[in-house]
Amino acid sequence: MQNLHLQDLGRMNYQPAWEIQENLLQWNLAKKAGGEPENTRHHLLLVEHAPVYTLGKSGLMEHVLIDEETREKMGIEFFKTNRGGDITFHGPGQLVGYPILDLEKIYTDIGKYLRNLEEVIIRTMAFYGLKGERSPGETGVWVDPAIPGKERKICAMGVRCSRWITMHGFAFNVNTDLTYFDNIIPCGIHQKSVSSLELELQRKIDMDEVKKVLIREFQEVFELQELKNHD
Repeated sequence: MQNLHLQDLGRMNYQPAWEIQENLLQWNLAKKAGGEPENTRHHLLLVEHAPVYTLGKSGLMEHVLIDEETREKMGIEFFKTNRGGDITFHGPGQLVGYPILDLEKIYTDIGKYLRNLEEVIIRTMAFYGLKGERSPGETGVWVDPAIPGKERKICAMGVRCSRWITMHGFAFNVNTDLTYFDNIIPCGIHQKSVSSLELELQRKIDMDEVKKVLIREFQEVFELQELKNHD
């Protein structure tokens, strides 16, 4: 079992969390460039962001449905970022996970990596008696993806990979205020709605419990073990 460096960042704005990711990625890249690929480290960062819209490399600005002035009045930040995917929202009540993994130590297959990220969320949802599913051709986790008009995205995903080191990750709606999604076309997908654990189960969900379940499932799916008392 390989080690996993786990860090719960709590509540944090998007930019400083992005900088932490970037620093960890660059640290791993330096190990590879320096001829020490065996010394790269696997990380998982968990965070809840202040309200922010982020636009991926392939995203379109027309998927943002409010102007800059309105967005700023609402106190919502905006960032263009270097992950895959389109526009999405991050905010309180949403559990965001940023795995910085060296896939050369696991498997060099981005498609498999994304399917395994989805599997982590699907297993976490199953703990709450909820069936999470994949939607063919669409990355992320859904509820009722095969029922036209009922499809609800509960977890968005977008990643970047550099020399098989990953960054960015998943955004899992737990107790998220879903009205923020009304101002965008989430992930650039028209006529499909979003959901959350809270909405599906009709009750507030304990975020600390969700984190524990997700961490357990992440370690199992990726065959990693949390490294205790690491520097």
